[in-house]
Amino acid sequence: MKIVENLEKSTKLKGYLTPSFQKRWQRFAFIEQMANVGMEVFRTIKAKSKQDEKSAELAFKRAMELFDLTLQDPKNEKKFGEVVRARESFVDFFKHGIQCGQSAESINNYFYNFNYLARIGV
Repeated sequence: MKIVENLEKSTKLKGYLTPSFQKRWQRFAFIEQMANVGMEVFRTIKAKSKQDEKSAELAFKRAMELFDLTLQDPKNEKKFGEVVRARESFVDFFKHGIQCGQSAESINNYFYNFNYLARIGV
């Protein structure tokens, strides 16, 4: 949980990181949280593919905030490793591109599964 502790110390409360949003976020099931993270990941990848760096950076920051909120949610303790790996893969792709072994397609496919499950209500 050291990542979460460091985040809390270094992050200014704004955007998704307001206390009221954190409480609402924790009401979502894990699948719904990851589906929402996935939407920001999709937006990031789409903006990056269009070479819209400003929009890509904003979506990237929103995705990181949602990843961090998911990591802070106590009910997700058993899924901590999965979320950290997904976050790491996304950061590597965004900052370094496909050279780190991740493609936009593989990242989209990972999050698509959460969107599908959330949509059918699992």
